Amino acid sequence: MRSLSSSPSRSARIARPIVRLGAVVATAVVIAVSAAGCGTGQSAPAPPVDAPAAPAAASGAASTLTDTDANAWLDGLLPAALDRTGIAGATVAVVDDGKIITTRGYGHADTGNGGTGAVPVDPDRHLFRMGSVSKLATATAVLQLVQSGKLDLDADVETYLDFDLPRHYERAVTLRHLLTHTAGFEERIAGLIGTEGGDVDLRKALVTDPPEQIYEPGTVPAYSNYGNSLAGYIVQRVSGTRFEEYVQRNILDRAGMPSSSFEQPLPAALRDRMSKGYDTSAAPAGPFEIVGTPPAGALSAPATDMARFMLAQLGEPVGFGPLLDKPTRELMQRPALDATSLGTLAAGPRMTLGFFDESRNGHRILGHGGDTTYFHTHLQIYPDDRAGIVVSLNSNGSGALASHDLRQSVVNGFADRYFPARDGQPTAGVDSATVARHAALAAGTYESSRAIRSNFLTTIGLVGRTTVSVADGGRLLFEPGPLSDSPALYEEVAPWVWREVGGQRTLAMRATDDRVEAISFDSAFALLPVEPARGSALALPVLVGSTVVLLLTVLSWPIGAYVRRRLGRTPRERTGRTARILSRVAVAGTLLAFAGWVLALSSIMSLRDVPGGVLRVVQVLQLVGLLGVLPAAVRLVDDVRRHVGWRRIAGSALLLLALAGAGWFAVEFRLLAPSISY
Repeated sequence: MRSLSSSPSRSARIARPIVRLGAVVATAVVIAVSAAGCGTGQSAPAPPVDAPAAPAAASGAASTLTDTDANAWLDGLLPAALDRTGIAGATVAVVDDGKIITTRGYGHADTGNGGTGAVPVDPDRHLFRMGSVSKLATATAVLQLVQSGKLDLDADVETYLDFDLPRHYERAVTLRHLLTHTAGFEERIAGLIGTEGGDVDLRKALVTDPPEQIYEPGTVPAYSNYGNSLAGYIVQRVSGTRFEEYVQRNILDRAGMPSSSFEQPLPAALRDRMSKGYDTSAAPAGPFEIVGTPPAGALSAPATDMARFMLAQLGEPVGFGPLLDKPTRELMQRPALDATSLGTLAAGPRMTLGFFDESRNGHRILGHGGDTTYFHTHLQIYPDDRAGIVVSLNSNGSGALASHDLRQSVVNGFADRYFPARDGQPTAGVDSATVARHAALAAGTYESSRAIRSNFLTTIGLVGRTTVSVADGGRLLFEPGPLSDSPALYEEVAPWVWREVGGQRTLAMRATDDRVEAISFDSAFALLPVEPARGSALALPVLVGSTVVLLLTVLSWPIGAYVRRRLGRTPRERTGRTARILSRVAVAGTLLAFAGWVLALSSIMSLRDVPGGVLRVVQVLQLVGLLGVLPAAVRLVDDVRRHVGWRRIAGSALLLLALAGAGWFAVEFRLLAPSISY
């Protein structure tokens, strides 16, 4: 399960191999958590790594959007890009002025690596997994029931549910919160994506170990598959129809999408039309993916059907009738939250009721990205220009950002070619004193709002962090930049609104008198300040130092015994023997626990469930290590009292510090938390 919703930044290079392994695993988990259609909306993302930097806004004469021009542009871009990135196949659809301009297929839906003949992508025939683009269908279903009066966007959702939500705040969770990813839920990984053979039970997936609510509803953008799936379940409850059937009848069939489905596995008539999914074009095909919460990412569709879906979202006559009436469609496509709950974050990019704001070149663009384990999709519509584009890939590619960069090359290239900027961007309008004060408040270390805070996966917050520092002229240097793997410089253009220097990304901040509370950098994503105790400047050195000392301690045991035998020394005195033995048990427990956590993270990264019993055993080992602080302290006191020599006293002191440091890390990062659901 792969996603680029988290910035691809890397933690500082860590010298010790064991910590580097942990960082790699944790980074991979961050990437993994947003599969199942857990893609992101990306507001003017970075250009491909091998492309020249984009200007502040593409300007100049627009090319005429015709089938001839669009085909020539796509044909010049995608075949070479697929070869370069190791992506097996792509499918694209473009709409404009009420009609489908083109649908194109590139590469292969089946590479033939499994012994069958290679099959080129046919945009009319081959289905691709849409990932989180599926959420647009879920949101549309909710709005249909709002339109008919069966649902209220601002009612407490527990009115519609047959189970209790995990809630830590008095403010009710509403459908408006669910569709804007502001219900406050932490991330959840387990059960997002499986393989063929698993039964999908939406209610069971939602009530089994639900995620904790870690933010007050309506206040923090934090992308949530759980929240969107909850909205889908409400559609199922209120309509009295299984979610997949409701969407098929009221959205896919209605929009004239006969080859599309949320069913898993696919209906028999569609199964042989499904494109295979790949890691790279040279790898064997992966299995058909089963999304555990279908509303979040289970849609399979060909490009032609997705073109009709875009036309329906633009209000064009297509299929058997409009999906929404005009007032409801306009409601769905305008920002859904304001400063009442978001504060000054409302001045930045905001979610509509389902869409990300991905505006570029002064044109209003609404979009959504989506990622499963193998498929990667991005859809954008231009409501004011009556145009749209969708691109889907069936492989991850040879680089960590290969599929991300290629999708952005397509959607940003489309905007710059056919909808370039008409006017220049506004200049900064904030006085220098205010800029300096705001910049000083913003400086610090931040982590993604899309996080896990209730259990051992809190550790993934150690990587992928962003450092913000003040540069010349009150500008802010983000390392790495939002939605990027390289630094980015921002300048304040309006109070608490910052724009990328030489780019088009914008972000907004919400602050108190003494600190920045949140930085919203994409419609459903924000950066939050790292708590001082959990900052990398402290946590990683403590983890590294403790681990190194404990490893050296283990190595010293056989070496010390060997040296004593060679020198003919008598065994150590029996005084303090119990404390020494218990200290050794604590050392072993701590190192085995750390190894267990690394293996658990690795399994979770690979979407393999880790049995609860295994995690409890690891926690017991961790607890043994924590309790070992007591005998280690007794040992040190005893060594000092008996004047055993500075070397042994120093060794006992280092051991105590290492066990205490490991114990602090375990407590601070929730390794001993009662909850082990993830």
